[in-house]
Amino acid sequence: MGHIKQGTATFRKTNLAFFAAGFNTFAILYSTQPLMPEFTKQFGISPTMASLSLSLTTISLSISMLIFGTVSEVWGRKPVMISSMLAASLLSILTACSTSYETLLLYRIIQGISLGGLPSIAMAYLGEEMEPKSLGVAMGLYISGNSLGAVCGRILSGTLTDLFNWNVAMGTISLMSLVATLVFWMSLPASQNFHARAPELRKLAGSMLAHLRDPALLCLFGIGFLSLGSNVALYNYIGYVLTAPPYSLSQTLVGWIFIVFLVGMFASVWMAKLAEKFGRTKMLLVSLLLTLIGACLTLDAHLAVIVAGLPILTFGFFGSHSIASGWVGKRATHDKAQASSLYLFFYYAGSSIGGTMGGLFWSSLGWGGVVAMIAGFMAVAFVFASKLSKAIAIPAPPVLEKKWSVAKMK
Repeated sequence: MGHIKQGTATFRKTNLAFFAAGFNTFAILYSTQPLMPEFTKQFGISPTMASLSLSLTTISLSISMLIFGTVSEVWGRKPVMISSMLAASLLSILTACSTSYETLLLYRIIQGISLGGLPSIAMAYLGEEMEPKSLGVAMGLYISGNSLGAVCGRILSGTLTDLFNWNVAMGTISLMSLVATLVFWMSLPASQNFHARAPELRKLAGSMLAHLRDPALLCLFGIGFLSLGSNVALYNYIGYVLTAPPYSLSQTLVGWIFIVFLVGMFASVWMAKLAEKFGRTKMLLVSLLLTLIGACLTLDAHLAVIVAGLPILTFGFFGSHSIASGWVGKRATHDKAQASSLYLFFYYAGSSIGGTMGGLFWSSLGWGGVVAMIAGFMAVAFVFASKLSKAIAIPAPPVLEKKWSVAKMK
């Protein structure tokens, strides 16, 4: 079947659909991040406990993506993605009506599970339907939707919480989510290059093990884990720094700091193009270095320097994610949805672990401890990125089809 080419009406409709999907996913997912200081005050909990409103959602999301990615190989891409978005939107309404922190966490866990059906399949759909020359741009635009959703979700939740309360803030995001779901449903073309397979669990398990035996994919998985873990750790606790003396910023101003995520809309597309021109490994290293520099700038006592460090870190983060996620789709030779799901499993597991670890460093060592943790994450990511060239030279491990068929005969 034909592939979607850049410049066509189908290309524009597909990008609109995934832009809306990325917006929806990240607006819901990160809407609680600027509210953590508010949760600490209202529910009388520690910053580390408040971070669970995001960490538990991302860990349930990461686990569910492994399941949804496999399910989509049987049921198809579009039906699973639409069901996922609709369920997440309805659960967002329930979250807004929570009367206790325990109830909020329960809804956020279930919401994370339902959200997993979109990101685990989006990269696979684009990898299958887009022509190779158009894939990088399409992936960049999808990630741009992620960044805009992250910005709007955080700014709205922070501002509306200041004006009203966090329940109103979450309810407003729920309504936006329902609109984005409708846009996705109406705009996304049906798959043309997807071929359903029978639910052969042993073969699916074999293909997943083949992905995990590929050293190149493992390096990319590790980079995703460390990149998002660093980003979430910084933004989870920067609000505590800025709302405390000597800055004493309001919740609204702290929410508007997340406007720097708009940098990601530019970074994800631009860095993907530069990677094609100058080499993925080189631009990946540049992105990781920018992340480290941005984090270190937040150690300065001057508010202007802290604020200047945030877009630098954000630019580096979105650049590394755009390059690494697109590379996974090109490296995987089979079951691309599974490969994408594994990448995103490690990616969001990094959010959960990095976000919670950051709370421990914050409680024991203050802001310097959080930045030190990020520096350690980036050091390991540099090692993974430097090893990618050698790992890519090794052919991807094949699926052990014969092994599984013999096992089945026994």
